Amino acid sequence: MGMEEDFLLDAEDDAKAVEFIKNYLPQDLKDKFSEDDLYYILDLIAEYYTSSECLDAEPDAEGYINIDLDEVVNYIVKEAGKDGMGPYAADDVFFVVQGEMEYGDSLEE
Repeated sequence: MGMEEDFLLDAEDDAKAVEFIKNYLPQDLKDKFSEDDLYYILDLIAEYYTSSECLDAEPDAEGYINIDLDEVVNYIVKEAGKDGMGPYAADDVFFVVQGEMEYGDSLEE
């Protein structure tokens, strides 16, 4: 598969993830995050996974890797501040990160 096809598949998956997260968020948070915010946060989540090496950890007996969602949220809030995005409240970002995790779980089912 070529790089262009990979990019299109990634863009399609990101769009599905954003739609899932928008539906996952509690009603009071739906207006706090634009689609651009959600795409940005998804990028930061992926960046965290690759830079923290948390995905290199040994899976538990059930095959899962323990990811500390609070660490992911703290990373997003910190990086967003550096990038001039947000400001995002950690409690609100937590729901977005949970939504991304739930989206990933839904793909495995």
